[in-house]
Amino acid sequence: MRILFLSDNFPPEGNAPATRTYEHAVRWVRAGHEVTVVTCAPNFPEGRLFPGYRNRLRSVETMDGIRVVRVKTYITANEGFLKRTLDYLSFMAASVAAGLFERRPDVVVATSPQFFCALGGWALTRLRGLPFVFELRDLWPASITAVGAMKRSLVVRMLEKLEMFLYRSADAIVPVTHAFRDELVRRGIERGKIHVVLNGVDLSRYAPAPRDEALAGQYDLRGRFVVGYLGTHGMAHGLDTVVEAAQLLRGREDIAFFFAGSGAQRAHVEALVEERGLGNVRMIPRQPKEAMPRLWSLCDVSLIPLRDSEVFATVIPSKLFEGMGMGIPALMSLPQGEATRIVTDTGCGRCVPPGNARAMAEAIAALADDPQALARMRERSLKAAPAYSRDQQAALMAQVLEGVVRTPASQRQTA
Repeated sequence: MRILFLSDNFPPEGNAPATRTYEHAVRWVRAGHEVTVVTCAPNFPEGRLFPGYRNRLRSVETMDGIRVVRVKTYITANEGFLKRTLDYLSFMAASVAAGLFERRPDVVVATSPQFFCALGGWALTRLRGLPFVFELRDLWPASITAVGAMKRSLVVRMLEKLEMFLYRSADAIVPVTHAFRDELVRRGIERGKIHVVLNGVDLSRYAPAPRDEALAGQYDLRGRFVVGYLGTHGMAHGLDTVVEAAQLLRGREDIAFFFAGSGAQRAHVEALVEERGLGNVRMIPRQPKEAMPRLWSLCDVSLIPLRDSEVFATVIPSKLFEGMGMGIPALMSLPQGEATRIVTDTGCGRCVPPGNARAMAEAIAALADDPQALARMRERSLKAAPAYSRDQQAALMAQVLEGVVRTPASQRQTA
């Protein structure tokens, strides 16, 4: 099977869409499929080109057997609605143009969270008479209104119409949570073409490891109970609450908060930490993906917060699975939903109400003071991890793609 995959994030970028796409694609290649990924020059989230890359009209490289075609786009930081929209539109146009000249694939996959990439996938399949699979990573635009980036308006209503058009046009939809599937069915999308493939963890990379003492010394974390937040510092993550929890625990010299990453809210978080004089907080910049297991090894607890919005009850943050693979208990601060059920059912961590800094601080202190409970959560995390292995999830998605390819053109969706 020849797969053409459109994604505006791909390694060496290390965010969740880039990681998922790469870890699926490399497994498809190992299974004998031909995979081409059309993406842009790596720049997320700062909007600065990674070393060794240029924003060229077109460049081609091979990464672990994956053919990677990078196209020229408008590059900007992951902040500001207008500039980000121009970024998305430029990738949509460039990816369609590049896809027209690629060897004819059997199927085209385009991924969200934003829908302009998916719209490019749809356009390419219609121009070339190919099946279209929509990988749904976010209920956009609901998520951007949930974080206050946009208010209800004519633009949002137009985006919602585009959203529904793409759902109806896709030959198959691959959401990353069951809650997304249920929401689509509620909105009238045929259940039979929706195939859930959860996020997961590469267990060959994320496995239990002793604390990296060199890094612990470098960041003054030796002998401390480390609460780790590793990932994008975005508007959705409610990091003000984490800073407030750190302030409540500033008297506990044995507890430290460790932030690693970047994003639209990074400068805001840094300013809050400095303003409040929080010596129990360590903040380091975004790190390469290959460094993440070493960083995770520093953490006693993985902190997974999101803002208190109904739309975030439908998501499952991918860092939950990385923590599982390393045996790191989760402290989840999300609206009750699919992610909190995983934590509760597996016993791999604890959940506190979103936006409640005191409840977060109390849970952290309780875990720091109860090593036996923490050890039980570690064991349960490791026991649960194989059910979310990336090997399993990649195989499930390949089955979906093969099913679409086998479906006669006359039976595919039309729009």
